[in-house]
Amino acid sequence: MNELVAQYGYGSPYNRGMYGRQRSSVPQAGPSSSEKKETPPTAEEIVDFQMPTIKGTLDLDPFEEAVVRTTLVQSVQQKIELQILKLEPLKMKEEFEKIDKNQNETLKAGLPPEKYEAFIKLQENGFNPKKLKKKKRN
Repeated sequence: MNELVAQYGYGSPYNRGMYGRQRSSVPQAGPSSSEKKETPPTAEEIVDFQMPTIKGTLDLDPFEEAVVRTTLVQSVQQKIELQILKLEPLKMKEEFEKIDKNQNETLKAGLPPEKYEAFIKLQENGFNPKKLKKKKRN
């Protein structure tokens, strides 16, 4: 009987619970050449994704919307370029802070004070207007 069990791949008689090598019926997903790599979003795509929230929350007119969009595209593009350079972390943080400072100065000059303050609050909340509303209630 032991030979018969071994011949048909049922494992050894000492390991009765296991019936040989188990195979998964689920195909293994490996790297496939047919899959195309996703390209990271461009600065314009990132800003276009955020603009409806910004525009709706701040109630921007067309001129103010153009100022915000142009400024954000420039700063996001600069940050993307910095990430490509792969600087050391402290230098990267320093450069990001410079970019944010320039962005805020440009927006402060191009927006009315109340809309600029609302933008800063929205930015601090990750462009999530729901978080902004929750904080007002508390």
